[in-house]
Amino acid sequence: QVFTFNTVEIKVQPSVEVKNGAPMSIVCHADISKNTDFRLKHNFTIFKDSKLVFTSVSDKGDAQYEIAMARSSDTGDYECAVEAGGKTKSSNSLHVWVTGMTKPILTAEKKEVLEGEVVKLRCELPEEVPPLDFVFRKIKMNSTPKEKHVFEPYRNFSVVGFSVEEGDNILQFDCFGSRNVKLKFESSEHSNKTLVTVREPFIKPTLNAKPSSNITEGDRIQFECSTVVARMHDIEIILQKNKTILNSVRDEKILKYSAVATLEDSGEYLCKVEQGRASKTTKLNVVVSELFPKPTLTASMSKVDENKELTLSCSVSGFQKANFSILRKNSNGDILLKNSRNLTMRVNVNDTGLYICKAEVKGIVKESTPVRINVYAPVSKPTISVVSGLPEVVLGKPLRLICHSVMGTPPITFTFYKGNEVKKTVTNDTYAMFLDENIRQNDKRGYKCDARNNHSSGMKTSNILNITVIVPIRNASLGSFPYGEVEDGSDTAFLCSVKEGSWPIHFRIFKKTDHEVLVYERSENADRMMWQKKGMSREDTGTYYCVASNRANVDVKSHPITINVILAAWQKGLIAAFVLMPIAGAVTLTLWWFLCKKKNAKGPSMEMSGSALATNLTSEKLTRQHSDGDYYSGSGYIEDNENHMKATDESKGPDLESAEVEYTEVEVSTLDPHREIDSVPIHFPAPVQKGTETVYTEIRKANN
Repeated sequence: QVFTFNTVEIKVQPSVEVKNGAPMSIVCHADISKNTDFRLKHNFTIFKDSKLVFTSVSDKGDAQYEIAMARSSDTGDYECAVEAGGKTKSSNSLHVWVTGMTKPILTAEKKEVLEGEVVKLRCELPEEVPPLDFVFRKIKMNSTPKEKHVFEPYRNFSVVGFSVEEGDNILQFDCFGSRNVKLKFESSEHSNKTLVTVREPFIKPTLNAKPSSNITEGDRIQFECSTVVARMHDIEIILQKNKTILNSVRDEKILKYSAVATLEDSGEYLCKVEQGRASKTTKLNVVVSELFPKPTLTASMSKVDENKELTLSCSVSGFQKANFSILRKNSNGDILLKNSRNLTMRVNVNDTGLYICKAEVKGIVKESTPVRINVYAPVSKPTISVVSGLPEVVLGKPLRLICHSVMGTPPITFTFYKGNEVKKTVTNDTYAMFLDENIRQNDKRGYKCDARNNHSSGMKTSNILNITVIVPIRNASLGSFPYGEVEDGSDTAFLCSVKEGSWPIHFRIFKKTDHEVLVYERSENADRMMWQKKGMSREDTGTYYCVASNRANVDVKSHPITINVILAAWQKGLIAAFVLMPIAGAVTLTLWWFLCKKKNAKGPSMEMSGSALATNLTSEKLTRQHSDGDYYSGSGYIEDNENHMKATDESKGPDLESAEVEYTEVEVSTLDPHREIDSVPIHFPAPVQKGTETVYTEIRKANN
């Protein structure tokens, strides 16, 4: 028994789009090929949105999932799988859309309510699956319905409350639902309309003004606000004007309020009755006519010199019979100056301020517009100075000046001058600042300032301030004499100079070592400074530089110079003397020995002595070379030995005695313990035979 799945298909009857409430069938079909006609059991499974909704076992190749009344909750992706003989195959996914939603059901908690109460409503979408959106509507005659939207993610109903407001009589409510499936939005039809009747807890209040709503200043006005209430419990009556509560009563049917009318009492009044959530209002407009106009305060002058007289007068246009008073405004309360129409006083600076007058008729008091009086003390002679303190400025830097008057009522106007040129005008309280950024080296103009205020004495002028312009140091250099090499013990002159800079100038000379060392400093009213360094020593060898500064507070450094202290001439001579004296002694001893040998020598013996001397010297050199370990360059030898022997046989003693004296050159060397020392040529006499025979002798100085 061999079989194989060809295809597994799923389809919907009557179509993939079904109306809400209509029957719907999901059919799963398996197409299988067999080698023989044998019975095969099929296990059918149908899924909706990956959730199992139907299973069936059959030996047929089809299975059908019946839905008698399709609802919107049946919308989704359907898929079927077939298992047979250990083999399983699934169909493709098929989307089914159930159009339309069930009609919602709306119920109200009460059919009759009072104004201010809340109507609770419940809207339900039976047989629909959340999430769902609900919309509730409150419908009034001749007005746009009010809506409330509620989202319910976990249930198919929702509950809301609507407040019953003033003027609500007969209300209708309905609702509808909506859903969003795979970005497709769909709404249900509207529910049944629910009717709710509204009863008034009290009637709209009545507001009256006595004697009339049109009255004159000074007359007494009385307000009455009343209502009819069904239930005398927690009822409140409030009287307002411009949101200000004038009076209120609780658990009463009438409110009364009276006052003397003023112009400020004109306007709209509101009577409000509240009980629970219910509220009703009534408005009344009141007009108060003017009894007399606002008074006017006049001053003889608004700007007064100190210790001068000031007159204040109060008047009411077209009205003479009034009680007048003149006052000065104060943050802690107005200060009464005089109960009169006129006031004359001698003022001082402390009298500066705001003044008013009041007029009273029939208990009505009116206040004038404030008048400002400024009392001025004269300015004192100003002083001008540099902000930094000293009357000087560095060339290239700005100059900041301040002009100050100790006395004088502000505002004070300050004017700055450079020479006779006006540079700046500033109005301030007691001082002013001026910045001059155009400073020149040879600018000789002085600075001054003027100060004036509104006092009649006029302007005061400061003394002239002269400024010293400090030129910064430029191009410092250092030299010495002698330059470069200086003999030990001699004097050296150092000269530090600058190309430009204001005096005094502070000069400092430094020597560079592991750290910089100050060796000399001095201030000079000149552009140069010389320092005589006495007795230079080897420790003074090194690199030197100088630093120059002045009141500009800028250090300018020179290029460095190098000083090398060497041995003096007498020191060199002393060293040479110490070296040559031992050499001279050795040479003297050698000459003495040689002359003694010459005096005692004879012909043949002299020749043999010469040979022996050469042999001994050679032997001594070799012996010392092996024994002492020190090598000394020196040898004695005889040229042409055979001719020498012949000359010896033929020669005689007398010939030797009569031999001429000649000079030969002998090198004497001074050695250190390990090296040969330089040779010093010394000339001395030595006997030499006549003929062709010549004797050479080289003498070298030993260590000791």
